[in-house]
Amino acid sequence: MQLWAFSLIGAKVFAMNITSIAQLRELYGHPGERAVKKELRHLDRHMQAFIALSPFVVLSSSDIHHQLDASPRGGAPGFVKVHNETTLWLPDAPGNNRLDTLENVVSTGRLGLLFFIPGVDEMLRVQGRASLTTSPDVLKAFSDTSRPPKLVIDVALESAYLHCAKAMMRSKLWSPDSKVERSVLPTMGEMIKEQAQLSEPAESQAEMLRRYADSL
Repeated sequence: MQLWAFSLIGAKVFAMNITSIAQLRELYGHPGERAVKKELRHLDRHMQAFIALSPFVVLSSSDIHHQLDASPRGGAPGFVKVHNETTLWLPDAPGNNRLDTLENVVSTGRLGLLFFIPGVDEMLRVQGRASLTTSPDVLKAFSDTSRPPKLVIDVALESAYLHCAKAMMRSKLWSPDSKVERSVLPTMGEMIKEQAQLSEPAESQAEMLRRYADSL
């Protein structure tokens, strides 16, 4: 992806392709002390409380060819468990068996996590080394869930910090006025039927929701 910087001189606009970190920093400057020092190498009590309240996290990963992926994960608040100050356990839930994130973890051993709490504009960012485990001792931590996981993603934390509220404030994501009616889009079944050029009838939204409910 190319980044462009623009300057307006008179009526002419000149574009310059940003190709170096130095050029980028010349355009934006450097982060302030607060932005740098908030990054920690462990999960303090505030971060642990944030994770305990979070029912939703986005996982970022890549394969060895730097093909990137972002994948959502959800569950009851605190479904991602803090094992200790530098270790997170994330249970894998049933999905479509593409296994994009899991294959990437096997390939590179790297993972980024972005935690959300509904109604809270701040987020929590975590980066670390990741591995997949079927250890009985680890799986036991999730034995009280309705669907115990086949495996758990073990994240050895390298850095973590609280992300500011600006993105959420700009998007107004949690505002009731921002809610979009599902009917503005075709059903998932209709969209996939067209994309995959399927011959069978499109699955209705109600049928899809019933099917999903059986595998939550």
